[in-house]
Amino acid sequence: MKYLALIYDTPGNRPDPKPGTPEFDTMMARWNKLNQTYVDAGVMGGGEALMPPETATCVRVRGGKTETMDGPFAETKEQLGGYYVLECDNLDDALRYAAMIPVAETGTIEVRPIMSFD
Repeated sequence: MKYLALIYDTPGNRPDPKPGTPEFDTMMARWNKLNQTYVDAGVMGGGEALMPPETATCVRVRGGKTETMDGPFAETKEQLGGYYVLECDNLDDALRYAAMIPVAETGTIEVRPIMSFD
């Protein structure tokens, strides 16, 4: 079964080093190790980091008219920063792998089964 692990964190909750610095390399080493763990375990179904919420554009259609708005629509402290698609046998396995995501130490990882229409 596929599970989506949504990665949420509050801005300023953890250091945000600049690319090209030793601090950035140290931070990325944890993510690279996690990615390799997922690949080695055969659960990596995909995943990406997202640009910050201020780069988002929200779309909605009301009464047949398309409206767009800059930034996220919902007011929330935690912001979606990325995701993984985990291919696991069950929810317990998906939760175990989600707990390995570094942001779990400062933010929240939401794990949700992906609906199959087979």
